Amino acid sequence: MKRFSNEQGQFIVAGIVAWFITSAVVEFYNIAWDTGEAIGRFALSWFILFLLFVLICAAIYVGFAFFVLSRERFDAMVQHIVMARNNRLISWGWLFVLLGLFLPVWFLQRTMWGIVFDGVYIRALIWAMSVFLLSIFLTQDDVLISWKAFLASLVLTASIFTIAISLQGVTDYPFSMAWSEGNRIWDYSIMFGRERYNIADNQDIFVLLDSGRQFVGGISFLIPGITIEGVRLWIGLTLILPYFFIGLAAFIVASRDVRLWLLMMLWVFIFLRQGPIHAPLVLAAAITVFAWRKPLWLAIPLIIYAGYFAQSSRYTWLFAPGMWIGMLELAGASLTDGKLNRTHWIRAIALGVSGVFGGYLLPKIIPLVGLLFEHTAVSEAPTPTPTVDITEQISESGITAEFIAEEVANQPLLWYRLLPNPTYGAGILLGLVIAALPIIIFLVWLAASKKWNLNLWQKFAIIGPLLAFLVVGLIASTKIGGGGDLHNMDMFLIGMAFTVFIAWVNGGKDVVLSGAMPIWVRLVLVASLIIPAIVPWRQLRSFNYGDEINTLMVLTDTKDKRAFDMLPDSETVNTALAEIQAEVDYAKQFGDVLFIDQRQLLTFGYIQGVTLIPEYEKKMVMNEAMSGHLEYFAPFYQNLADKRFSLIITEPLRTPVKDSTYEFGEENNAWVKWVSIPVLCYYEEIQTFKEVNVMLLVPKTVPDDCSQYIPPQN
Repeated sequence: MKRFSNEQGQFIVAGIVAWFITSAVVEFYNIAWDTGEAIGRFALSWFILFLLFVLICAAIYVGFAFFVLSRERFDAMVQHIVMARNNRLISWGWLFVLLGLFLPVWFLQRTMWGIVFDGVYIRALIWAMSVFLLSIFLTQDDVLISWKAFLASLVLTASIFTIAISLQGVTDYPFSMAWSEGNRIWDYSIMFGRERYNIADNQDIFVLLDSGRQFVGGISFLIPGITIEGVRLWIGLTLILPYFFIGLAAFIVASRDVRLWLLMMLWVFIFLRQGPIHAPLVLAAAITVFAWRKPLWLAIPLIIYAGYFAQSSRYTWLFAPGMWIGMLELAGASLTDGKLNRTHWIRAIALGVSGVFGGYLLPKIIPLVGLLFEHTAVSEAPTPTPTVDITEQISESGITAEFIAEEVANQPLLWYRLLPNPTYGAGILLGLVIAALPIIIFLVWLAASKKWNLNLWQKFAIIGPLLAFLVVGLIASTKIGGGGDLHNMDMFLIGMAFTVFIAWVNGGKDVVLSGAMPIWVRLVLVASLIIPAIVPWRQLRSFNYGDEINTLMVLTDTKDKRAFDMLPDSETVNTALAEIQAEVDYAKQFGDVLFIDQRQLLTFGYIQGVTLIPEYEKKMVMNEAMSGHLEYFAPFYQNLADKRFSLIITEPLRTPVKDSTYEFGEENNAWVKWVSIPVLCYYEEIQTFKEVNVMLLVPKTVPDDCSQYIPPQN
């Protein structure tokens, strides 16, 4: 019976591989067909390429099938390969490893072939071959492929795909590459680059961004004369380096093996990038895990700062470092007779309280201290000063429970986004299950099989914070404007990564490296490495072949240029910039020029001679529209009625109302109600550059009666 079962499993595996390879051949056929008329509807070159691809696929499958079904026939060949690798090719091994890692990424993201070969099965075949070759050259035992080398290959390939996607937007394209990308660059510039706008030092410029995120994103503006491409490079690096720091900090504690430490650092990166998670929270997490197991004299100030930095970046993060360090200190402690000793409790409580102090109380105390110093200085002057109400100042400083409740109730909660929907296809719940369930299953098995021992308090220390993070993340994900990905599940995902750290240092490492686990657990572990890389692997491609769009249309037999979602060609970009500059030069003689959108054009001097109007920035306007704040829009509408702005630069304004069957339907409707309809009532389009997504508006010569469009003042 066992023999039959093994044979059945082998045939199933061979059948699955046959299906994948056949599907890849069909995809290649669909690409090559209709390219010419030399042979059927093949161009001669494509017919030759198709035949070569078929032969390669056939050879791969035949070799794989024979190896699976009649492995003993390959023993001699395998031994020759192993001997050659260990004896003659070992000095060339790293070259093959580097080629196996970077060649697929270069082919798909840095050449136009990544646009042509976008099929799931061809890409899966490329990935599988890359993992296979890497596994062979990374194996150091007397076998063809070891379990550790296979896992290492999955981690390395998944990481390189994710790194490549993080840097995909590094380009000198001057216009915004996403809904808020350009204006977000403008946000980053204000902290360290406000001199670019020729504005007074005492002029306040409000940006819809907390100081922590503004600081991290704006560091690049400390470099004089940095270009938009340089800033985008830095932004791409902030999607990579902070994750490395958290892995670095964690596995300094967990491992002294450099290669193992590097691989685990990369795992942290690919797991957390599923969010994605904003860099300041990742940095706060790195500080937290660095404080783990450190002396209290060092750990306490680190955790205080981590809490303060997290809160300064986003108020919902204020308790995260305190809860994380409690998890690490309690659940990561070694048990004595199944119990936690007094030292562990003291450390966990002291550090947890320190994190809460840094995130909740310190932001209240710092302004108060400054106020007291100011009051003391003023009191020495001869003129009397008003009495300072300390209680009132404390209540008005920092985050309060009332503030959080008001923020939650301030905008609608769209609970349907927890389920599959047009805004986020999988929905938050299913998306989170896909991202985290494999690793959860593995951790549960590790604990249930007694390979990772936890007492009751340690289980509470893990499950309690994770449930709290889960609830907060789900609520935040349903808030209008959110729910497009898993980034609001950030604290939960980091908590899961910390749980893995705890398991790793308490028995998990030996289990994973030895492979001493059932086959289904191995498959779950493999899935936890593959799933985070699927989306990056599918997205690898270039957007910079606008000048070669006609060649791409021939290669892919596509009639519509818009199907490629390519950045516009250089002539289109230069023409748009020149015409926008001309309109700005003319309009500024008659009033203010308002950049609601595309403010990065001012940041990098693509459009010159404009006095910045800081208010009414696109993201800020959108945030107020989702909240329905008439008090904010009343002066804006008055400015429109008074024709204050001689020219408005914005994204194309449209007025169709949509429902929840459309992507971000509710957000669209808020924008239409509070922005598009009122603006288009007072202003009219003079030109729209569709390719770069810019509309120019000027006041109407004969104004309409706009009272019916302006939201009632109630």
